[in-house]
Amino acid sequence: MVQKRRKFTAQFKFDTVMEVLRGEKSVAQSCRERDITEALYYKWRDAFFERAPNVFEDQRSGSNEPSSDRVAELERMVGQLAMENAILKKASSRLEPARRKNGT
Repeated sequence: MVQKRRKFTAQFKFDTVMEVLRGEKSVAQSCRERDITEALYYKWRDAFFERAPNVFEDQRSGSNEPSSDRVAELERMVGQLAMENAILKKASSRLEPARRKNGT
């Protein structure tokens, strides 16, 4: 019988790693109580340490600016296209009666 893979929430992983790092429980005890392998715990711990430095990156360094600039540019383009679309619809509606008279 094949076992179904379990999925763990980010909060569950964080809590597991933190209780060991704080010294509240040993790796073996935490893994036993949470029904996970030690290898899985160490995988989560390594991912935690790998991503932790990113928490302290300066948010004002402009990491959001390119995306907000891009959004502003896209909004400008959408407005321009909407205006062009309205003009084309108006022109098309004015040309329609002339097409009917010509039989085309």
